[in-house]
Amino acid sequence: MFGLDKKDSGLLLMVIALTILAPFILNPFPENSAMAQFNAGYPDLMQRLVIFGIFAIGFNILFGLTGYLSFGHAAFLGVGSYAGIWMIKLLTLNIIPAIVASIIVAGLFSLLVGWISLRRSGIYFSILTLAFAQMSYSLAYSVLTPITGGETGLQPKVNDPRILDAALEEGVTPRANLFGMFMNDSFELSLGGWVFTFNAGYYISAILMVIAFYISIRIFRSPFGLMLRAVKSNQQRLNYTGVESRPYTLAAFVISGMYAGLAGGLLVAMDTQAGAERMFWTASGEVVLMTILGGAGTLIGPVLGAGFIKYFENIVSKINETILQAWFSFLPDGLQDFFVAIFYPFIGKGWHLTLGIIFMLVVIFLPGGLMEGGQRLSNLFRRNKDTDQGAGKSQPAPAE
Repeated sequence: MFGLDKKDSGLLLMVIALTILAPFILNPFPENSAMAQFNAGYPDLMQRLVIFGIFAIGFNILFGLTGYLSFGHAAFLGVGSYAGIWMIKLLTLNIIPAIVASIIVAGLFSLLVGWISLRRSGIYFSILTLAFAQMSYSLAYSVLTPITGGETGLQPKVNDPRILDAALEEGVTPRANLFGMFMNDSFELSLGGWVFTFNAGYYISAILMVIAFYISIRIFRSPFGLMLRAVKSNQQRLNYTGVESRPYTLAAFVISGMYAGLAGGLLVAMDTQAGAERMFWTASGEVVLMTILGGAGTLIGPVLGAGFIKYFENIVSKINETILQAWFSFLPDGLQDFFVAIFYPFIGKGWHLTLGIIFMLVVIFLPGGLMEGGQRLSNLFRRNKDTDQGAGKSQPAPAE
């Protein structure tokens, strides 16, 4: 299917099924239950899950295949956001030109950064990319304020030129759309008494994520992908064979930057604003965590890592002391206060502490990330199944 073998086709179909069903899978608890806090099927979060999934997929093409660890990928996310918002302000509120411009501008900027940074490898490459990202952040935050909006960022206004759109009336809020369909529009489908709600922005982003995932599969399985794996395995030995590796690593860097630009453009389409905070070094560190947590070098691992981290960011950070009191209300007062005091530092603003502990445990016990954990569980169940089948076979009768 689509030029993929059976295994990759099954993986693609699984990703498609998960993206379609994710809003329902992540809403398993009744709204009036104490566990409703863990429901995560609301549109804003779901869009961020797939957008940062795209960001992580692109980063994995660079880091997972070549082994080059970039600490500056947030620069391309931010540049893509600024390119998208300017298309919305100058051209049209339709998101297609914004997304195309985000990919192109981020690709050109990553070509410049990669051409300079890839002159070095290892930690020196990582530091160079971090320096570029921080310089970009500083320029966007202060020096280039007329272009970037500085601290307040950019967002569309009623009096923007938008040469391809009709003028908006005063008091009308400019909103990004796809041929008139707004990103926050929802549609209901009734089937056999069940009512399903579909968010336009989420499924538009999900379609693009599936396309991005399919392209990443083709890259991983292509001769180009094999060359990138050779770079990761032993770049010096590859150079000794007479093969110049730098064009391959530069191409991977640019492709990865274009993925980040696509994610930046989708963020603009979702909330129609762009700010310098998207270029800060913590955003670059976040995509590194996503990729390593899910499983660097695997196809679906970065998507799982992105979903895992964004889930914790939006769910665990909302748990407060009142919710903890309700959870432990069945305990005597002394024990209730004790458990609330124990768990309180790990929730709310302290959710980073919880994420840090989980990341530490994964790195120590599952170096291959969540994908390694899934493979271990699969092997365990397969081993148990084989054992049961072997035990069920009749033993040969003893010879008389």
